[in-house]
Amino acid sequence: MHSPTLLLSLLLGLLPLAAHADTLEIPLGEQGASNTPLPVRGQLQRSVLDQFGLPDEEHKPVGNPPITRWDYRDFSVYFENTHVVDAVRHFQPRAAQPAPAATPPASN
Repeated sequence: MHSPTLLLSLLLGLLPLAAHADTLEIPLGEQGASNTPLPVRGQLQRSVLDQFGLPDEEHKPVGNPPITRWDYRDFSVYFENTHVVDAVRHFQPRAAQPAPAATPPASN
């Protein structure tokens, strides 16, 4: 059986490792930053057609009440019957950063 002092020492020894963990933070709304306006809640399908043109893809209604999705190049619009209930931007990954060039080892 281990002494409580030994167990406490082990836990305290591991504490700095846990405190050193990296945290990834993505600012809210920055994932799909764009200047393109989106359709607003309550807007009619006809108005969306007038403002944005024909969608690239139109999905059949699903469920009750029927929910229809229209996909445009940068966003999708969800309709309940003929009214917008939501519009979301598609994920746009940032361009990959090039890997740093490997430096040759120094010669002696």
